[in-house]
Amino acid sequence: MQRLRCSFFGCLYSSPLHPFGCLGTRNPGSTFHIEADHHLLVCCQIGDKYNIRRTKGICQCWLSSTFSQSNLTQPRKRDKLGFFDRQYQQSKHATATSIRADYKSEDYEITEAKLESLVSSEGAGEAVLMEEVVQTNSWWERFPKRWVIVLLCFASFLLCNMDRVNMSIAILPMSKEFNWNSATVGLIQSSFFWGYLLTQIVGGIWADKIGGKLVLGFGVVWWSVATVLTPIAARIGLPFLLAMRAFMGIGEGVAMPAMNNLLSKWIPVSERSRSLALVYSGMYLGSVTGLALSPVLIHSFGWPSVFSSFGSLGIIWIALWLSKAHSSPSEDPDISAEERKLILGGSALKEPVSVIPWKLILSKPPVWALIISHFCHNWGTFILLTWMPTYYNQVLKFNLTESGLFCVLPWLTMAFFANIGGWIADTLVSKGLSITSVRKIMQSIGFLGPAFFLTLLSHVKTPAMAVLCMACSQGSDAFSQSGLYSNHQDIGPRYAGVLLGLSNTAGVLAGVFGTAATGYILQRGSWDDVFKVAVALYILGTLVWNFFSTGEKVLE
Repeated sequence: MQRLRCSFFGCLYSSPLHPFGCLGTRNPGSTFHIEADHHLLVCCQIGDKYNIRRTKGICQCWLSSTFSQSNLTQPRKRDKLGFFDRQYQQSKHATATSIRADYKSEDYEITEAKLESLVSSEGAGEAVLMEEVVQTNSWWERFPKRWVIVLLCFASFLLCNMDRVNMSIAILPMSKEFNWNSATVGLIQSSFFWGYLLTQIVGGIWADKIGGKLVLGFGVVWWSVATVLTPIAARIGLPFLLAMRAFMGIGEGVAMPAMNNLLSKWIPVSERSRSLALVYSGMYLGSVTGLALSPVLIHSFGWPSVFSSFGSLGIIWIALWLSKAHSSPSEDPDISAEERKLILGGSALKEPVSVIPWKLILSKPPVWALIISHFCHNWGTFILLTWMPTYYNQVLKFNLTESGLFCVLPWLTMAFFANIGGWIADTLVSKGLSITSVRKIMQSIGFLGPAFFLTLLSHVKTPAMAVLCMACSQGSDAFSQSGLYSNHQDIGPRYAGVLLGLSNTAGVLAGVFGTAATGYILQRGSWDDVFKVAVALYILGTLVWNFFSTGEKVLE
């Protein structure tokens, strides 16, 4: 039990729930009554006035014979991110032999004291022994726990896409070294999705049953190891490289379902869009970082260095994750009562899922709207993710370095507009617009924006305009983070991991077929044909989403 000792008088403070006496008071029989007011300890006796200040549990005392009566008590306030105002608070001085105040975080009592006789120049009068707490917690100790989870998920998604897109740059020198044609390159690019597809639903079930912390931690370790081993597999032979890329996909496949499960437990609905947008912007910034650094590393150290350096970063992340993350607020011993109440909204946290009601889930039209829309969305997104450097190199005639640098711009716009979209969506919800309307508006922008700019891309004549169209297409695509990507938690928060696993399975199939089909189309057609297929799917997704999606909870 925590005890405070007055370094001047030797008073000890510990914690019961009732008033008590001080055994070493200056006047025998006089009593100290103590309780709390969050930042304040008040004792009163007949005699002189003593002030006491506690810093880091040590009390510093001084004598004062000047009586004052004031009320400096100030309410605690919480800002938008959940920080609490922990400035000095004092209790109202009153003329009485005992003063009581409520202490809401810890309770203290005086168990023993030995006070030396001290005589005031003004004689007897009211004495107030007061502790004024000085806040010593660092800002990172007061940082909201839910946003610690969000930032760690952001970092994991940053690593996820760094490790994924490095192949988009490295494939150019690798294809020259190993004499791969376009079909082989498309096969290698799509092999990642073989493993990625396998763990979508499994990862969602696993996360909903045992918690997202273990599942996401497993995923990061698995794909980091596979990334480091990729150069070795490539030199052994093509089948081994395909297998290693598939293994990497297995690890990354659990990341999104696990993250969705975590955020469904940690984030209140009023912060849902912006938190998801921040996490997904980690993917976009991971693409930026990977595409920007890969050419530099390849030119300086060779293409294998990209995989070994990026994969090694997972070690740092997993160390932080194991020490700071928890699957839900109920498992975090350090979370404040105020933040737990804010997250839960007064309702009890439900037990982890034991049985998945597959029939009920698959009978809901909004679930199918998610699945179909996710497929349509990811077809265009994954084509741009995996084939953009090749497009810049072959069509716009950029060299390797220029291809990597120009690929950065669309991902920067996605990171920026994803967070803008998140704040807009949460603001619209807070102002009373229905969640259904917000999700439909944001996702319509996420579909129709890319459709418009990809159509325009087929008619531009200059590399600058082509890059601008790519950037605008990706920027408007980022509004999907406040549309379909936020909807899993809307319609079934208890099954958020499974729902994302289902819809993202369809999205992965789009990646597998879309990436491979692009290589096939390019052997017999043109980039215009590639863009036309993507635009058609964007329009289909818009129709399905607006007819069948909802923001209301349909799964309890």
